[in-house]
Amino acid sequence: MKRLMILPLVLAGLAAGYSVRAETSGGEVDFGKFSAPGKGSEFVEVQIKSNLLSLAAQLVEKEEPQAAKLLRSVRMVRVNVVGLTDENRDAMEKRIARIGRELDQQGWERNVNVQGKEGEDVGVYTKTRGGEALEGVAITVLDPKHLVLVNVVGDIRPDQIAALGESLHIKHLKEVGTAIKQND
Repeated sequence: MKRLMILPLVLAGLAAGYSVRAETSGGEVDFGKFSAPGKGSEFVEVQIKSNLLSLAAQLVEKEEPQAAKLLRSVRMVRVNVVGLTDENRDAMEKRIARIGRELDQQGWERNVNVQGKEGEDVGVYTKTRGGEALEGVAITVLDPKHLVLVNVVGDIRPDQIAALGESLHIKHLKEVGTAIKQND
């Protein structure tokens, strides 16, 4: 049961204007400001910074030291979800296209690019520091009902991901960490 409670915290640590304004530091991306699209539409804004992530690490330290180590390596998680309406759809489509172009221009590596039949647009970008660590992950998703933007900033090392997968018995997480280490 405790492992089930820890997993969402860890995944959140891996996961948290009309353009990407300026890259503020390392892997941090400023997606701009959002406002709720109106009554009856979804709007979510989450920003978890290092102080809260450190507190979460202290809570799991005894039971899951690898999870705690990974949480301490994350400096910030930001998640924005904006429900799409007839009024904001065009602006959000333009915003996500601009974000992708600007991340490409800023040297982020595009790892995933999906263009779906129904207009879905998914991008996963990473910014690395040499071959030793991830500085940032940016995820952009546009589907028929939502715009989702995620930015995770930190100093995340492949061995931490693999060790976390091992300690939590998450086969796929262990494989991801091992694959990242082999590609370096």
